[in-house]
Amino acid sequence: MKQQFFKYQGTGNDFVMIDNRDKSVQLTQAEINKLCDRRFGIGADGLILLEPHDTYSFKMVYFNSDGNESTMCGNGGRCLVAFARDLGVIENEASFEAIDGLHHAVINGHTVKLQMQDVDVVEQFENHSFLDTGSPHHVELVNQIENFDVKEKGEAIRYGSPYFKAGSNVNFVEQIDSGYYAVRTYERGVEDETLSCGTGVTAVAIAMFDSKHTTSNSVRLKVMGGELKVSFDSNNGKYTNVWLEGPAVKVFQGSI
Repeated sequence: MKQQFFKYQGTGNDFVMIDNRDKSVQLTQAEINKLCDRRFGIGADGLILLEPHDTYSFKMVYFNSDGNESTMCGNGGRCLVAFARDLGVIENEASFEAIDGLHHAVINGHTVKLQMQDVDVVEQFENHSFLDTGSPHHVELVNQIENFDVKEKGEAIRYGSPYFKAGSNVNFVEQIDSGYYAVRTYERGVEDETLSCGTGVTAVAIAMFDSKHTTSNSVRLKVMGGELKVSFDSNNGKYTNVWLEGPAVKVFQGSI
């Protein structure tokens, strides 16, 4: 059988989108992995099903490119909002359920602003921070980030102590200016560097504030695929009203 699909990207983080409002699409792990394969399939960092919801605008079901259902994907959520707008499911605002709970979003042209989950705990260690922004993230400052071996170093941290099999996404960070950081991310499930990670830059922005590397609660993040912005409110180590903002663009559509 043929399956209609749509391809979207947010700062180079790319996704296969499938309209599953009729709940007719049931994909195996192997099928999702093949659809995301960049040589034998469509090619993407992940696959997302847009499904109906009784209360909210829609439901987001996200799979990493390895075919496993995964934790929250910020850029994927932003791209899904653009997909929902293009399908006529929403106009310029949305509320949707993801694996980590309820999200609100606003879309204006190609720019999507997505509310992320509150962050109650940021663990600070000697050389890194760890926090969960819907997905777990290790955040580490480095020098000369453009020459940094993200795959080798990220893989070692992702599988090493204390993360082991469950793993963590790994973000390497270098300050460009006040409230402006370069970020490169190794993503578990993709098992490689991606051009951008939405939950990752959200983690970086909060970690840099929490560790007092910046006093700004509106942080710009330069990723390999473009630029994102994260803003938040801070109160005694708790982070609320967290928003991730950046472009989300339809690339093409087809059937496979």
